[in-house]
Amino acid sequence: MALRQRETLIFEKSVAGKVGLDLPRLDVPAAADTRPAHLKRSGFDALPEVSEVDVIRHFTRLSKWNYGVDDGLYPLGSCTMKHNPRLNEKTAALPGFADSHPMTPAEHVQGNLALMHTLQTWLGEITGLPAVTLHPSAGASGELTGVMLIRAYHLSKGAQRRIILIPDSGHGTNPATAAMAGYEVVELPSQTDGTISFEDVTDPTTGKVRKGLAALIREHGTEIAGAMITNPNTLGIFEYRIKEIADLLHGVGALLYMDGANMNALIGVARPGDFGVDVMHLNLHKTFSTPHGGGGPGSGPVACTKALEPFLPRPVVVREEAKRGEGEVPAYTYRLDWDRPQSIGKVHTFFGNFAMLVRALTYCLSHGGDGLKTATLRAIVNANYIRKQLTGTFHLQYETPTLHEVVFDDAFQAKNDVHTLDIAKRLLDYGFHPPTIYFPLIVHGAIMIEPTESEPKEELDVFIDTMKQIAREAAETPDLLHQAPTLTPLRRLDETTAARKPVLRWTKQA
Repeated sequence: MALRQRETLIFEKSVAGKVGLDLPRLDVPAAADTRPAHLKRSGFDALPEVSEVDVIRHFTRLSKWNYGVDDGLYPLGSCTMKHNPRLNEKTAALPGFADSHPMTPAEHVQGNLALMHTLQTWLGEITGLPAVTLHPSAGASGELTGVMLIRAYHLSKGAQRRIILIPDSGHGTNPATAAMAGYEVVELPSQTDGTISFEDVTDPTTGKVRKGLAALIREHGTEIAGAMITNPNTLGIFEYRIKEIADLLHGVGALLYMDGANMNALIGVARPGDFGVDVMHLNLHKTFSTPHGGGGPGSGPVACTKALEPFLPRPVVVREEAKRGEGEVPAYTYRLDWDRPQSIGKVHTFFGNFAMLVRALTYCLSHGGDGLKTATLRAIVNANYIRKQLTGTFHLQYETPTLHEVVFDDAFQAKNDVHTLDIAKRLLDYGFHPPTIYFPLIVHGAIMIEPTESEPKEELDVFIDTMKQIAREAAETPDLLHQAPTLTPLRRLDETTAARKPVLRWTKQA
């Protein structure tokens, strides 16, 4: 694709007097400017003056710089960047969903409420947890909601617990969430197979002893409010002792929160509620194929046990069955229940990101239970195919079997002074979005790959061949990787300066 090496900013294209449309002459008196002076911008001259052609070509060129899941493999580990089915978009755009106003009385949006209740039922069955809220707007929001449920539960029993246990392999949002909820975070160490260690672990470099789960529970006991555990964990490894973990926590009255970011490895195969999880969140923008980020927004529903149900955010969608005679088809009505005296309150305006809920239910209904299980198994097969093909080319710190993702590192390439960032940048030259890098933190130089179930073998093979080619280049011409990317419109940026001194606003040069 022949692209100009640099596309100038839209402000730099501005030419005085150039316009993209003609507005009719004002036939009423001009409105007075009633804006308070302190709310007006200062030092801002005007919007860019450009033609329609300028605008269209500018943003079309910029769009060709972007890489999305519709371009090819998007192997961000722990982010589950799968294909977003177009059927989801069609249903979300149906007028009854897209045009409904959130303040419409319940009797006029029965279909919308029925959809929410149906999705809650699906998510409850998938997780094995009977109570569900659809309010949280993303995974991190779901985490905070879940921890607030734990807090409300303990407070209802008059307990002021202060500690949340979190594995060293956990997502970065986990300790942040616990701290925001007012808890002290105590780290759980990983053992040599990548799972949570029940026993104390001695750091081979520093000699420092880190207390394992059993010791921490003995030491802190009823000070522990709960633990936040990702399963499968961020290495893609299933915490096979999860039921024992739940039992130990429950033994001191603590609760088990599961970070559901990696549910794409469990749906239809295992239910967290069945192995002792009390509360968890789900990422609809990951596991259930709704768009990510700017294509979203996201959605992070929370599922929990009956014991935590009274504390769910309000309002709650309630289904009521009308009285009927024998043999009659059931007739249901739906309402919003605000009368929740123990509720933690609202965590989102109105009822969550509704269009994402429509997409997620469409995904569930179009797959069916068997289809969801098949998707899970395919995601696991795809990840293990990549793992098998790249083992030996890239170093694998943990050899424990993995599910939906695999974490390599740069140990082999580092011998030639080629590191994970160099490998990621070189992938750009070959037309691939890089995988997640330098995470999880317990793997030095981590390269975290998750292909999802969306990818055909042909795409996986091209990616595998490319990674092997990059490994050969690292051994034979390492400076090529130090310079990468060399074929993209922009070369390698000074990321440290960009992070520390970001330029977030265009200013006209004198």
